[in-house]
Amino acid sequence: MIEFVLLDLDDTVLDFSKAERNALKSSLLSFGLRADDEILGRYHEINILQWQRLERGELTREQVKTERYRLLFEEFNIKSVTADEMTARYEKKLAEGHYFIDGAEELLERLYKSYRLFLVSNGALAVQKSRLKSAGIEKYFEKIFISQQLGYNKPDARFFESAFGGVDGFDREKAVIIGDSLTSDILGGKNFGIKTLWFNKNCIDNQSGIEPDFSVKSLSEIGEILKKL
Repeated sequence: MIEFVLLDLDDTVLDFSKAERNALKSSLLSFGLRADDEILGRYHEINILQWQRLERGELTREQVKTERYRLLFEEFNIKSVTADEMTARYEKKLAEGHYFIDGAEELLERLYKSYRLFLVSNGALAVQKSRLKSAGIEKYFEKIFISQQLGYNKPDARFFESAFGGVDGFDREKAVIIGDSLTSDILGGKNFGIKTLWFNKNCIDNQSGIEPDFSVKSLSEIGEILKKL
């Protein structure tokens, strides 16, 4: 029987993709830079690659935050703004707003009544804290674990060991992680030895070689699956 539910934040509970795009577009425009689909799309591609490098231990979080803009500006020959300036502006914009994934608020209400909930995020501490407060969902979680605070990133097992080593009564056999990222959430759960539930909201074909124990396409499916575990 499941007792401990570990929830990812970005693109599982909150729609980070939408918040990211809006913050990026607003930041670029505030510097008088172009913010069309081409540059926004290219940023997305570059950004994913940098986060994958972080997951492999090749970059630190601070390096990811600036490297993505350095590479973007280099590719588009942008010299009027530095990567550091863009990073600061983007994080300010990102912290200002939140958008829920469809069904997320209902899911939190439902899970809160039956399980011990924990938030596990690879996001930047100040930004995530601000977004959580803005969304008003801190109350649902027994504890909130953010990688910048722990010193380790998902999928590193040390992220989970550091976080849950101090949780009273924690039992890996009674725990499940729910998240949208195969390389971060699902692999992290497997590395830690707990059950994994992949939120595949975009219905993508999994060719990663990382196999979740369960998968759903909608948050509304999660409650019934957890009852059976």
